[in-house]
Amino acid sequence: MSMQWNKPCAAAALFLSAMSATALAADFPSAAESDPARLGWMVGSPPPEERMIRFADGSYFQFPAMRWSVAHFRQLMPTVNVSRGLSAPGSLDKRLDEGIDDLTFTPTQSDTPMTWAQSLQENYTDGIVVLHQGDIVYERYFGVMKPEGQHGAMSVTKTFIGTLAAQLVAEGKLDPARSVASYVPELAASAFGSATLRQLMDMTTGIRFSEDYSDPNADVWAHAAAGNPLPKPEGYTGPRSYYEFLQTVQSEGEHGEAFHYRTANTDALGWVLARVTGRTVAELLSEKVWRHLGAEQDAYMSVDSTGTPFAGGGLNLGLRDLARFGEMVRQQGRYNGQQILAPEVVEDIRAGGSQEAFAKAGYAQLDGWSYRNMWWVTHNPQGAFMARGVHGQALYIDPTAEMVIARFASHPVSANAANDATTLPAFNAVARYLMEAEAPQ
Repeated sequence: MSMQWNKPCAAAALFLSAMSATALAADFPSAAESDPARLGWMVGSPPPEERMIRFADGSYFQFPAMRWSVAHFRQLMPTVNVSRGLSAPGSLDKRLDEGIDDLTFTPTQSDTPMTWAQSLQENYTDGIVVLHQGDIVYERYFGVMKPEGQHGAMSVTKTFIGTLAAQLVAEGKLDPARSVASYVPELAASAFGSATLRQLMDMTTGIRFSEDYSDPNADVWAHAAAGNPLPKPEGYTGPRSYYEFLQTVQSEGEHGEAFHYRTANTDALGWVLARVTGRTVAELLSEKVWRHLGAEQDAYMSVDSTGTPFAGGGLNLGLRDLARFGEMVRQQGRYNGQQILAPEVVEDIRAGGSQEAFAKAGYAQLDGWSYRNMWWVTHNPQGAFMARGVHGQALYIDPTAEMVIARFASHPVSANAANDATTLPAFNAVARYLMEAEAPQ
């Protein structure tokens, strides 16, 4: 396969899928049929050609091969470490509840009930952990994902970057009312320059950046080509790094008017963080969070040709460590015997952003939600909020139920609209179950 730089088969696409958001999972093999362990991807010395996966030709992200790749990105592309430090991992107690598998719920716009266990296969789950009051009550792994493995977090990465920015605001190192250009003068001539930091953090910037993955001419592919760490092909004249690409982004609409989910916002925010702190976002995540969390494993991030971490979707980490991060946020930033985040950071996230601005984005299944500090806020009666990534990555926090759900997945359809109808009622069903179990008899 030849390298193409403006289409999904470009290695630069990193964690973005070529599949249209309107595609149906029914068009693809089932979770059992596409199980990467069953199919034997990358087994052998060397693997047979028909089971070989490569980064350079884009085969790494073609379904069903991508179900192996999402748990092995470090084998395929350049990365930078997010160190957990040298302290011992924090403990996670277990009190497993096998009854969760049999919970039933009805998916949105359906009349047919489904069990929790069935939903895991429906959503191509690779691994899932449920914490209740800080203890593991449910844990499952599928395919090639193992407890000691790491998995691409996709756009859940954005939530980590937004949380770091909110922490720096709480520390007085960032002012959300200041312009982006005042922090990064190189962005002054771009659409980002006149936006405020708050508009960047809440994705209400007026920038031209199409994330229609089915359109080969969408801006998302130019962004991917710029971030490709491999040598550019002869005749390529576009930007050669994430930073170079960000300086080319043009205006579209007015800042502050509406929520628009655009990956370029997070990369620009990552640049602000790096400029203000003198640290890459990978180093900052290690220093501010990972070394204090009691994480079991180092995390890592993919990088472009200049070594800049992909702030918009390059984080890879262990599932239990993702759950630990969620539990830390649930507990107002305190975890592992330390106050890791300022409590006001979590309070600001939970309060949410503008529901009016969010509604303009037209998410049919997320009615009444908002977006704040790169978290998705449900505003449901339990006050749940979550981090979301393509192909089914999720970190769901329900404060009322004292519950955290961390999930890695490899759904064949990139857009979460393809799994929300099952995911959101399933998560809410577990929350209700746990609350009922704790209610006085």
